[in-house]
Amino acid sequence: MQLRNIAIIAHVDHGKTTLVDMLLKQSGTFRENQQVAERAMDSNDLERERGITILAKCTSVVWNDVRINIVDTPGHADFGGEVERILNMVDGVCLLVDSAEGPLPQTKFVLGKALKLGMRPMVVVNKIDRQDARPDEVHNEIFDLFASLDATDEQLDFPTLFASGRNGWAVNSLDDERKDLTPLFELIVNHVPAPKVDSVDAPFTMLATTLEANPYLGRILTGRIQSGRIKTNMAIKSMSRDGKLIEQGRASKVLAFRGLERVPVDEAQAGDIVAIAGLVKTTVADSIVDMSVENALPAQPIDPPTLAMTFSVNDSPLAGREGDKVTSRMIRDRLLREAEGNVALRIRETENADAFEVAGRGELQLGILIETMRREGFELSISRPRVVMKTDTNGQRLEPIEEVVVDVDEDFSGVVVQKIAERKGEMLEMRPSGAGKVRLVFHVPSRGLIGYQGEFLTDTRGTGVINRLFHDYAPYKGPIPGRRNGVLISNAEGEAVAYALWNLEDRGPMMIEPGWKVYEGMIVGEHTRENDLEVNVQKGKKLTNIRTTSKDEAVVLTPPIRMSLEKALSYIQDDELVEVTPKSIRLRKKLLDPNDRKRAERQAEAG
Repeated sequence: MQLRNIAIIAHVDHGKTTLVDMLLKQSGTFRENQQVAERAMDSNDLERERGITILAKCTSVVWNDVRINIVDTPGHADFGGEVERILNMVDGVCLLVDSAEGPLPQTKFVLGKALKLGMRPMVVVNKIDRQDARPDEVHNEIFDLFASLDATDEQLDFPTLFASGRNGWAVNSLDDERKDLTPLFELIVNHVPAPKVDSVDAPFTMLATTLEANPYLGRILTGRIQSGRIKTNMAIKSMSRDGKLIEQGRASKVLAFRGLERVPVDEAQAGDIVAIAGLVKTTVADSIVDMSVENALPAQPIDPPTLAMTFSVNDSPLAGREGDKVTSRMIRDRLLREAEGNVALRIRETENADAFEVAGRGELQLGILIETMRREGFELSISRPRVVMKTDTNGQRLEPIEEVVVDVDEDFSGVVVQKIAERKGEMLEMRPSGAGKVRLVFHVPSRGLIGYQGEFLTDTRGTGVINRLFHDYAPYKGPIPGRRNGVLISNAEGEAVAYALWNLEDRGPMMIEPGWKVYEGMIVGEHTRENDLEVNVQKGKKLTNIRTTSKDEAVVLTPPIRMSLEKALSYIQDDELVEVTPKSIRLRKKLLDPNDRKRAERQAEAG
């Protein structure tokens, strides 16, 4: 059977997973009456809740006797490591662009990677049925993007389709009849080359591109067979990128993708995308080869992490009450397991045996890891995110700079420019993008963007869209002002009382509710001034025998600030931690004892 391997790449929310749903339906992969969840490829709970793709996944459809292996990739820059690896596995890419938003930073990132590998992308301008669609302008913008990324003449001659993934149709020109996705299937078969493989009789070689753990089969490594064939129980070995032997073993299972299922097969040959079980130590970017092969396959280097956090054991007075995985050994094992499958993460042990430094691409990627761990029953203390600095050959400090693209109503453009300028950002361009909106492009230090998302949404009344992408390392830009307000800190352990919270409302907004357990050093609210203030949230009302209406006013509390995980991580300062348990997210000071905090402050001032 003829084969085509294609990855669908795009910016977040441009409709990749919805389009894959329709390709699966129209190729007859599902039975007529089969119940299929919307966005079938987003299989894990967090992906469904947030509406984003986090892990790249393979599926396969058959159309007119051609098997098309499709890889659905994440669209968020924090998960760019997934996309970089996947491109090694396919022969063509379908670039999806929203017909109203046009190309955005992640579009540029994934397209740049594909062009470097010499691929000839095909373009689908999606969501043509949007009221604010501007397909012709977007088509020109895509051409300009190809040109700015130094595309060759062949690559610039890209085929374009106009589509509505949700409604399941694609057309070659806007005047054609809007029926189904046949034009897209035809374009994939005609435009994407068949897999370039060495002879089927050559020894078996394959580069592992994704990894997952299965309770029954152990490690499952997915990749595209580069040459030769693999049979079940065949003897194989794995080699690292520099050609060192990692292990030898047998392919206990060979799984091929058929629709949403993975089906065991006896044999697979060059060009097909398969998953292999049976190896114990092999990980992503290693070569799995026949016993006779001496050289490893070349693998793409992955962009470096730019943001780090410290994950440490939860040592608060409430530790161990909600989670069952609380020891440093459990946290260490879990983090090392995560780093095996996720090449964009780096785990480093610190001087403190109970703390580990985890470096990744951004707040969202690390936030998703923390969220996954807390759902598994872990309790953790997380430090404020900090950027990963570098030093160049002259000893100059370099910090990561991000390209930030903001789409915002004209009325709010002033406040966005002002806030980003305070964070040491430089504006590159400002142009109207239609419908009363302005597109602003900046280069901003990654440090300046920590915690800016929430502030940005408040400033733009929730109407702005901000996208960011790692640009390059540049000389250190100097200090950036942090949070301006101090916090309210509980001065004792116990339960919060409504009367005490009501009396403290003048001091600032609260983050807790009556009845919540608090402890000494826990942050219970935000102070209206710049200094921190210790408060008693357990003080009850003094009882007297006088009864008057004015004395017994009903206590009406202002609703507290709700702290989501991402919001909490961006809110805290360097001397604070986020305590994460399966049921709660609390903010606390690193040093719970007030005397220790004063001592540390004096030492900092003296030093």
